[in-house]
Amino acid sequence: MADDFPSRQPPGATGVVALADGTLLWGQGFGAEGEGLGELCFNTAMTGYQEVMTDPSYAAQIITFTFPHIGNVGANPEDVEATNPHAVGCVVAWPVTAPSNHRAVQRFDDWLAAWGRIGVAGIDTRALTRRIRLEGAPNAVIAHRRDGRFDVEALVARARAWSGLEGLDLATEVSTTQSFRWEEGPWVPGQGYARPELPADAPHVVAIDYGVKRAILRQLVGAGARVTVVPATASFDEIMAHAPQGLFLSNGPGDPAATGVHAVPVIRAWLETGRPLFGICLGHQMLALAVGARTVKMHQGHRGANHPVKRLADGRVEITSMNHGFAVDAATLPGGVRETHVSLFDGSNCGIELVGRPVFSVQHHPEASPGPQDSAHLFRRFVGMLR
Repeated sequence: MADDFPSRQPPGATGVVALADGTLLWGQGFGAEGEGLGELCFNTAMTGYQEVMTDPSYAAQIITFTFPHIGNVGANPEDVEATNPHAVGCVVAWPVTAPSNHRAVQRFDDWLAAWGRIGVAGIDTRALTRRIRLEGAPNAVIAHRRDGRFDVEALVARARAWSGLEGLDLATEVSTTQSFRWEEGPWVPGQGYARPELPADAPHVVAIDYGVKRAILRQLVGAGARVTVVPATASFDEIMAHAPQGLFLSNGPGDPAATGVHAVPVIRAWLETGRPLFGICLGHQMLALAVGARTVKMHQGHRGANHPVKRLADGRVEITSMNHGFAVDAATLPGGVRETHVSLFDGSNCGIELVGRPVFSVQHHPEASPGPQDSAHLFRRFVGMLR
């Protein structure tokens, strides 16, 4: 597959992605100048590039957008999932287009530059996606220099020397460092993000921030819950000090086994209380580890907004948003834990529940942002358990 990409720098190239095997992807740099190290993956969503770039689950990853029209809706301060972008950079097929959307306040490439994130355009993203599907997600360095001068040997060496995502607890790096209340609800056209008036006796949820997306917190509020966010390293006693009726385990980046070293004991202590628990993505994997299952690194991962998931209870298929490079090994689920959802792409596990207990989790993202909202009912199900 390396023959799909020219090794010699073409005239005018100001950006490059250097893979650990020595493959060089040349193009036009945009956004910030510099270089960044990460795992090179691909995302098939047709919308929401700003939400994707700011999703903390993409920490230490370089995103290949398979959709060619990147930049057409510009950038704005509302369509972000965290205070800053967490993805290292992005790779696109065509030059970033000028915004053509009434909500845009700046160009996407200007927004990337302001946040120190790197982009490279002019890459054959079809060939790159095909390579990742066949050979797996490689370690890579993305670089942009306006003068086009690169030490490609050093870039390849840096990519080759990186150990990758396995063994990394990135949740503690992207998590909040202190607890706070979250009161913002879902977006309302023409009004922005609402702040619904909740009754004083509304159920209280503590959300453990392993890299939580704002859309998740908004959906919890929209479903009628008061929400307190705590750091990924919060102890069981610190969580209980908030007197929650339910516990939410958020999405996040890195190797779930590494995060589980400090997260699993807390989750097991919570399970002893008998109170409701809901987990999404990394939170799903944390619950699985807490009950004795294992997680595995995926070949290419699932990232996009068009992933079909089958609900085993009734056979219903929901189109979902996904972003994960690790998965729960369903063969290791112990007795008393039921598999509830599977991916129709590869049959991998996408949900579990504890039999006879108010505890469940899903691998996909029911809050979407970007993506369909077929699974948004799960937030109402969880909050309903608390009443």
